[in-house]
Amino acid sequence: MTSSPADTPRPAGSSDPRPAVTIDTAALRLSVTRSFDTTMARLKELVAIPGIAWPSFDPAPLEASAQAAAELLRAAGLEEVQVLRSQKADGTDGGPAVVARRQAAAGKPTILLYAHHDVQPPGDPALWESEPFTAVERDGRLYGRGAADDKAGIMTHVAAYSAAVEVLGREFGIGVTFFIEGEEEAGSPTFRPFLETHRELLKADVIVVADSSNWKVGIPALTTSLRGLVDGTIEVQVLEHAVHSGMFGGPVLDAPTLLSRLIATLHDAEGNVAVEGLVSTDNVAVDLTEAEYRADSSVLDGVRLAGTGSIASRLWTKPALSIIGFDAPAVDVASNTLLPRARAKFSLRLAPGQVPADAMDAVRRHVEANAPFGAKVVFTPGESGNSFLTDTASKAAELAMWALGESWGVPAVEMGIGGSIPFISDLTELYPDVQILVTGVEDPDSRAHSANESLHIGDFRNAVVAEALLLARLNAEGLA
Repeated sequence: MTSSPADTPRPAGSSDPRPAVTIDTAALRLSVTRSFDTTMARLKELVAIPGIAWPSFDPAPLEASAQAAAELLRAAGLEEVQVLRSQKADGTDGGPAVVARRQAAAGKPTILLYAHHDVQPPGDPALWESEPFTAVERDGRLYGRGAADDKAGIMTHVAAYSAAVEVLGREFGIGVTFFIEGEEEAGSPTFRPFLETHRELLKADVIVVADSSNWKVGIPALTTSLRGLVDGTIEVQVLEHAVHSGMFGGPVLDAPTLLSRLIATLHDAEGNVAVEGLVSTDNVAVDLTEAEYRADSSVLDGVRLAGTGSIASRLWTKPALSIIGFDAPAVDVASNTLLPRARAKFSLRLAPGQVPADAMDAVRRHVEANAPFGAKVVFTPGESGNSFLTDTASKAAELAMWALGESWGVPAVEMGIGGSIPFISDLTELYPDVQILVTGVEDPDSRAHSANESLHIGDFRNAVVAEALLLARLNAEGLA
């Protein structure tokens, strides 16, 4: 059995991550604690603003959300605060992003602190135990849409920066840039042109992306890998037009049946992805137990888990292929007809190191080679995004692992995330020498994007302390 993450932490970088200079950890923790009620109050105010970047929603709350974030940064003492945007491909404006800067003193590095102020739609209100946009404390957690994803990320940055400035005073010399995006939940459609337009404004030596999770409540983590993503549609065509199932059924199979047979070839008998040419590894340092995974994912009793290898590798370093949409008549309106064509949308999560274009071609080759009964298969590629791997030997990763462990009082772990943050590849392409850290305030119970999204308040406080410690050490030691 694989040891628990608390027993097998993997410190990044140097084998001795202790500070080279004295860091007043107690003073930073005290500063965070003294202002934490205010931090929570401001977080609740942010949650109350339903800023959703999807075109079908009123844009006014999204604008209000950006202005609220800008005011928080001004209140924290930042003078260069701007609300900026780029245009989408259709010429319309993208979501409002907030950028604020404190210039670095001579010889000091600059750190960029990223979060996003837009949120997912609330979904079915009947599924919420409290109003989605009214932050409610219950059993040590804060409930509300955006409480964890990602308005807590904004407040982690603001509160940590304020604590570091208060404790270090004139000794605080690193440059700090805040980048609070306004369209992440809509797929960041203008992220790349925004970076290209404001490349110098956002230039930094270290970037902290506060949009991930910790290992579990009470155990912090640095996210060191993210899967990439490709998606697209697979259409099966078998008839020129629909025909009566009684008069013509038998010699020919309908399109939904043939599409189902084609979809069934995408996995082997154990549930592993059966598409040749995809990267797949099983070398993760920590693992989930089956019981933990079942509890976190709500798998029904009796459903056998798919795939082979460790559960963590199936989540982080192996491909995962899902059918997320299926075009077919609804049962209530179905007629006795052989359908001529059927279409499905697939979503393929890619292991770190996988080239998205190669993965897309692999899926195309597979479906075309496995066309059932000679049916015509039309493959249409969709979106794609790169995976991400942290350089765990970097000085920034070393400082982050130390800060997380110091704040929580237990060693931090390196973990992967099964999801994707495609814009990180844009950051690495435009800033090839930057050291990127992916952190976060979520945990397996946070239910980001779902009803009853929540934030563990104790871990939130620890996240603020950890980032304040990171800023203090970066200020004291730099990246040498």
